[in-house]
Amino acid sequence: MKNKLLNGIIFSSAGSFWWGIVGVFYFKYVSFAGPVELVVHRTIWTTFILFLTITLYSRWYLFFEVLNNKKKLFMLFVSGLLIFINWFTWIYAVVTNRLVDASFGYYIFPILSVLFGFVFFDEKLNKARIISIFLVLISIIYLLFNFKSIPWIGLVLAIIWSTYNLLRKKINVQTDIGLFVETAFILPIALVLFYLIFQKGLNDFSFSNPNIMFLLFLAGPMTVIPLYLYLRGVELAGLGASGMTFFIAPTGQFLLGIFYFNEIFSVHKLIGFIFIWIAVIIYLKDLNQIK
Repeated sequence: MKNKLLNGIIFSSAGSFWWGIVGVFYFKYVSFAGPVELVVHRTIWTTFILFLTITLYSRWYLFFEVLNNKKKLFMLFVSGLLIFINWFTWIYAVVTNRLVDASFGYYIFPILSVLFGFVFFDEKLNKARIISIFLVLISIIYLLFNFKSIPWIGLVLAIIWSTYNLLRKKINVQTDIGLFVETAFILPIALVLFYLIFQKGLNDFSFSNPNIMFLLFLAGPMTVIPLYLYLRGVELAGLGASGMTFFIAPTGQFLLGIFYFNEIFSVHKLIGFIFIWIAVIIYLKDLNQIK
């Protein structure tokens, strides 16, 4: 039992570390392609890899179950649009040196998800979660009064990702199958965007440069691998333990933004983050109670 818990924590920590560190360095390295082409390749190659894995593990029966459910299909279409916006926003944050703002969003998104669950689905709140939500709202309101310090990218990421997670929770479909359907829905958008980029001669993905082709192809594995690692961790360790490791991702982004990429971090943002960090600590303590 202890080995299972330990392995789960290792898996989920590896996934979170990948999101917070490895993924940042990768998308920084290929930032020459620009956020639009990067999100295009992330969509195309994620769809391709999921197609291969679903085939390899003979999971097409799950895909066809979803295909026969019009309600789930519609909700996955909406969640697909949300994940496309989320991917673009995060890549834009990485490319334009706004990692600190992005980390703000991923710090507050689990707590915001709790609030959305209460507002839209009548999910229960305990004292600790109410306090966490209250502190997040204080942070946002404080930053609103200091307009120039508002981490708009972080707020967009938090709202979109919280909404996305609520939809996926209600759909109740296997993660890989759901993501495959989502990316299949947004694949035509990605292909049209790539066609427009190609027509204008702005594409970096070209058969004349196989090295860059390979680098951009890696946008797919960079999406699927950490997702698999984190979900495997949840499966082995449970929501409580693995949920705590999620915060490795925004912490990694925050530290890289401040100490490696030398992003500007104002006093007002620091105060806003202090409220958020206290909220996260309270949330984690409560999450630790989940068996």
